Amino acid sequence: MLRRTRSSRARFADYRRKLLDPQWAKMEVGPGGSERKPKHEIARPVLELLRHTWSFIGADRLTLVLALCTLTLSTLLGLAIPSATKLAIDYVILDHPGPSGLPAWLGLPTERMTLLWMISAAMMVLAVLAVATGMWGRWQTTRMTKLLQASLRRKAFDHAMRLPLYRVQALKSGGVTSLLREDAGAAGDLIFSVIYNPWRAIIQLAGTLIVLSFVDWRLLLGGLLIVPAVWITHRQWINRIRPLFRDLKVTRSATDGHTTEAFAGVRVVRGFSRAKAELGRFTVANHLMGRQEVLIWWRSRVLETLWSLLIPAASVGVLIYGGSRVIEGDLTIGDVMMFTTYVLMLLGPLETLTSTASTVQTNLAALDRILDLLDEPLEFAPKAGEAPRELVRVFRASARGEIVLDDVWFEYPTGRKGSPKAPKVPGADSPGAVEPAWVLRGIDLSVPPGRTVALVGASGAGKTTLSNLVARFYDPSRGRVLFDGVDLREIDPASYRGLLGIVEQDVFLFDGTVAENIAYGRRSATIEEVKRAAGLANAAGFIEAMERGYETVIGERGVRLSGGQRQRIAIARAILADPVVLILDEATSNLDSESEALIQRSLGGLMKGRTCFVIAHRLSTIRNADVIVVLEKGEIVETGTHTTLIESGGRYSELLRTQLEAQGVGPEAVAPRGETGLAGARGTGT
Repeated sequence: MLRRTRSSRARFADYRRKLLDPQWAKMEVGPGGSERKPKHEIARPVLELLRHTWSFIGADRLTLVLALCTLTLSTLLGLAIPSATKLAIDYVILDHPGPSGLPAWLGLPTERMTLLWMISAAMMVLAVLAVATGMWGRWQTTRMTKLLQASLRRKAFDHAMRLPLYRVQALKSGGVTSLLREDAGAAGDLIFSVIYNPWRAIIQLAGTLIVLSFVDWRLLLGGLLIVPAVWITHRQWINRIRPLFRDLKVTRSATDGHTTEAFAGVRVVRGFSRAKAELGRFTVANHLMGRQEVLIWWRSRVLETLWSLLIPAASVGVLIYGGSRVIEGDLTIGDVMMFTTYVLMLLGPLETLTSTASTVQTNLAALDRILDLLDEPLEFAPKAGEAPRELVRVFRASARGEIVLDDVWFEYPTGRKGSPKAPKVPGADSPGAVEPAWVLRGIDLSVPPGRTVALVGASGAGKTTLSNLVARFYDPSRGRVLFDGVDLREIDPASYRGLLGIVEQDVFLFDGTVAENIAYGRRSATIEEVKRAAGLANAAGFIEAMERGYETVIGERGVRLSGGQRQRIAIARAILADPVVLILDEATSNLDSESEALIQRSLGGLMKGRTCFVIAHRLSTIRNADVIVVLEKGEIVETGTHTTLIESGGRYSELLRTQLEAQGVGPEAVAPRGETGLAGARGTGT
């Protein structure tokens, strides 16, 4: 019996028990989000994260320095205002010492109201200057934050798009969206949370301590005793909170991924009446996320509560100390008022540093995840210690389209379970080594320019894998794939793929207009060229019957179209791209018989003069291929034309007989109209 979804309470209780496990607590979620690894393997020190933040700021570093300078000036101007309050109380409002106590060299008037207005005006001028200078710096910092967020999102998106295909497929779409939107945004906020706001707190703290040193050294000593408390709380609590934020982000990414998956497969969800089950899974995941957030909230509030109690305690201490000094005649009431204000200004920055600690940890955890992604090796990246090679660019004008597979062996990087083991290859493995799960084994195939190859075999025989190697979605584990005599490893992937056209069974269309989807591979195409491609793909009729024709928005994944209509738009997209090498993976599987006959004639024109790899089970698609390659368990077992393979009575003939019996058709119904032999393919029947 399948395991039922556990409640959020049970999952959270298990999570809390694991947090109490010293060994598990020393682990953090790895880049893949599916397992925990030792912290020293993935956790980055705070200084390293700050160094990355500084490097991401790039050309705006000077602007940031200027913003911090204006912030410094603004903060220092704000520190001068409490001194004005002392002057007003001691030298204007009270009689002792009164106006006469002001130094004569200042040249200030002795009339109380005039002096009060002057002090008030000076306070307003200082306040306006502080706000004006601070506003410019804050605006520049905000602008840099938004630019950094956009830059991180662009870097993360670009890097994710260039990851190896198996890694991209392992990423949940909702998780990637969360990473790009939330984590990149939170990482960009580090400019405020670890640079701008702490700098203001440090300047205010240092300025306050300097002022207190001139007024009363005992207050300065009391202020300095508070500073170690910040360091202690950071060491004891913050390092415990940060892993929780990372776990929370992993939970959020998984929830987003499941949500995206549920809506993408809504037809299946409704077809099996699983809407309530999906709602339950979504609710459980959100409840678990809420419980994790509450746990973080409580641990963060411990710090904030301690500091919230410290501020009134400090005010009480100043009141008792200052009041006793006033009674003894050593201080004035203005001094006590100024003391109280400066002590609060001293504790304010410390409270800011502690209260924003959780935000800082959120941002650092977000940056950590972004760096995890950016640290992943790119597709076809050079191996460690291997110098980058200068790649060859290929161009349509000079490309011929010859494809050669030379002793190709392949296993998927993720190591698919259940794949058959390969035979021993001399010198390839050390004694006792585990055999790779080969998907393709010893493939030798030469396809001259302009020829059509049909790949035939049972499911899992390796047909799609072989076409993936031709498209260079993967590199062979052993052997070579050559294009016009050049190893694909030596060719720039982007320039090579610009010569490809691919139509797959599972058609993917984007949420845009019909014209935009057809012109996806060739953005410079005119509307006339788009219409011509649609006509060749037998798609013009239903497109023009739509409400807005080629400007009709088809929805996400072409949800407003039928399966056959989506297939024809995909074929039109390939026609417009004008490829040198064309890959058709069950390209007509979703078409009715009438549409398929029309498409076959269109594909005949498209395939003429191009190197084509066709994966299909329908005989109408493969019987006129220049050569048919029969694959079984990752090996070529037969090659030849339709006629020669039938006459040989091998695997192809067996597959054909099975299909015809299922359709109730005799073998004479598929007699070829003419064929041309293809040299260079290894196997029987050639």
